[in-house]
Amino acid sequence: MAASKPVEPQSGSGLPRWQLALLVGTPIVLGVGAVYLWNRSRGKEKQGKRNGERKTPEGSASPVQGQIGSHCLGPYGSGQRNPSGSPLDRAQSAKNKGNKYFKAGKYEQAIQCYTDAISLCPKEQKGDLSTFYQNRAAAYEQLLKWTEVIQDCSQAVELNPCYVKALFRRAKALEKLGNKKECLEDVTAVCILEVFQNQQSMLLADKVLKQLGKEKAKEKYKNREPLMPSPQFIKSYFSSFTDDIISQPLQKGEKKDEDKDKEGEASEVTGSSGYLKAKQYMEEENYDKIISECTKEIESGGRYTTEALLLRATFYLLIGNATAAQPDLDRVINMDDASVKLRANALIKRGSMYMQQQQPQLSTQDFNIAAEIDPRNADVYHHRGQLKILLDQVEEAVGDFDECIKLRPDSALAQAQKCFALYRQAYTGNNPSQVQKAMDGFEDVIRRFQKCAEGYALYAQALTDQQQFGKADEMYDKCIELEPDNATTYVHKGLLQLQWKQDLEMGLELISKAIEIDNKCDFAYETMGTIEVQRGNLDKAIDMFNKAINLAKSEMEMAHLYSLCDAAYAQTEVAKKYGLKPPTL
Repeated sequence: MAASKPVEPQSGSGLPRWQLALLVGTPIVLGVGAVYLWNRSRGKEKQGKRNGERKTPEGSASPVQGQIGSHCLGPYGSGQRNPSGSPLDRAQSAKNKGNKYFKAGKYEQAIQCYTDAISLCPKEQKGDLSTFYQNRAAAYEQLLKWTEVIQDCSQAVELNPCYVKALFRRAKALEKLGNKKECLEDVTAVCILEVFQNQQSMLLADKVLKQLGKEKAKEKYKNREPLMPSPQFIKSYFSSFTDDIISQPLQKGEKKDEDKDKEGEASEVTGSSGYLKAKQYMEEENYDKIISECTKEIESGGRYTTEALLLRATFYLLIGNATAAQPDLDRVINMDDASVKLRANALIKRGSMYMQQQQPQLSTQDFNIAAEIDPRNADVYHHRGQLKILLDQVEEAVGDFDECIKLRPDSALAQAQKCFALYRQAYTGNNPSQVQKAMDGFEDVIRRFQKCAEGYALYAQALTDQQQFGKADEMYDKCIELEPDNATTYVHKGLLQLQWKQDLEMGLELISKAIEIDNKCDFAYETMGTIEVQRGNLDKAIDMFNKAINLAKSEMEMAHLYSLCDAAYAQTEVAKKYGLKPPTL
C-alpha cells in the first residue's frame, strides 16, 4: 500500500480552495460528491438563518381588506371587504389571507386563497404570480401532495427561473417521488444560487448523490468486465504482507511450509502443478495467467490445493470479483488441516473484503479470529490496525500497530502508519503538543527506515496539513526516488503544487505523468476530473470520472466515483437550463 490514496482526510472549515482537491480519493472515509465538487467556500458566517427549514409561504400575513372569495373574506373569513383595488391588490390580499390560513395550519383554505390570487393576478406580473404558485406549493407540501407541489413549483420556476425557494421545494418533492436525477439538477441550481452556503441544500445534494452512486454502482459492478490492476499496484498490495506464504518467491531447496518436502517447491516447477506454475508467473509479473493455473491445481485435487485456493481468491479480489473470491476464502478458512498461516491470511483478506463492502462487524470478527488462531502473525495486527483507523478507533489501532512492531521490529510500514494514526488523533483533537510528538515520530521513522516510501508519503500528508509545503515536497521527491513507478505519488505531489503555489500547470503536468506511468491509476483520473470541475471543464471532468469508474476496485469506490460524475453532469444540465455556473479557477 505504499504511497496510497490519502488517509482519513479532514475537511474542517476555512480550507484553501485547493485543499478540497486533496479530499478526493478516500471513498471508505468520505465518498461525498457534493462536498468535493461544490463546497468552494467554507465560511460559516453567511449561513445564519439560511440553514432554517423553508416551510413558510412568502409575503406579509397582515390583514388586508378585499373581496376575494368565500374562503378569503378577511382573516379566517371575517367578511372584511374592500370594494375598490386593482386586480394585483386583490391578488395580494388573497395571498395574505392564504398566509394567515397557512400559519394556522389550515392548508386547504390556504390553497383556495392562493388559487384565487393566481386567478386574479395579471399575467404580466410574473414575479408576483411566481410567488403565488410557490406559496400554494408550500401548502400542498404540508398535505404531502408531491405531484401538485412539483406542478406549482414548475409554474413558479417558469415565471422566475432563479427562484430558489421553488427550485428547492421542487427538488424535495422530486426526491420524495424517487426522481433523483431531476432532484439533483434542481438542488444543484439551488447550491449555485446560494453560493453553497445553505446546509439543507448541500445535505440534500449529498443524499441524492450517494443514492444515485450506490444504485449505478450496484448495476455496473455486477456486470463489469474483470480488470487486472497494474503490476505496480499488485506489488504494492503484496508488500503489505510479511507473513504471506503464497506471495513468497520460489527458491530451489527452500521449504515453504512445515508440511512441505525438503526438496522445496522449485524442484517441482517442471511438473504438472498448476499452483507452482502460477507462482512462476507471479515472479515474471505475468499476472493474467495466475487464476487459470490455480484453477487447474484445484480441479486436479493437487498437492497445493489450499495454496491455490488462497492465491486464486487473492487475484479475484485484485480484479474486483469479490463474489468469486469469497467461496475460495471460505474453503481455506474452514480447512482444519490447513496451515494456520494460510487460514489466518485468508481471514485477513476476507476481513478486508468485508470492510470494502461496508460490513465492519463481519470484518472485525474475521480479524479477531485470525488473531486467536495465529497470535504471532504480524500481518493480522498490521491490517487490523488499518481497519481500526477507518473505524475511527485510533487507540486500538495504535495498540495493533505496536503488537505488529513487537513481532516484527523491522516493519517500517507499521511504524509509519502508527505515526500517522497518532498524528490524525492529535490533529483532529487540536492537541499541538501531541501533533509535534507525532511529527517527531515521523522524523525518527524516516531516519531509521530510509527505504520506506510509505513513511515519506504519510509524513508528507501530515506536513501538508501543517502547511509545511516545502518539506512535504521534499518527502514526495524521496518517494519518487524510491518508487519512480508509483503513480499515486505523482498525484499527491501535483496536488501539493496546486495548494502550495497555485501552480495549475505544474499540478496537471504531474498528474498527467501519473497517468503516463500507470494508465490504470483510478486515483489519477479521479483527481484530474475534480480539478477539471474546478476549472469549469465539465465535459472533460465527466470523461475523467468515467475512466476512473471503469477502473474502480470495489463497488463502494465505484459508488463514490459515480457521485462525483453525477455532480459534474448535473452542473452541465443546470448550465444549459438556467445559464448558471459555479465559480471557476
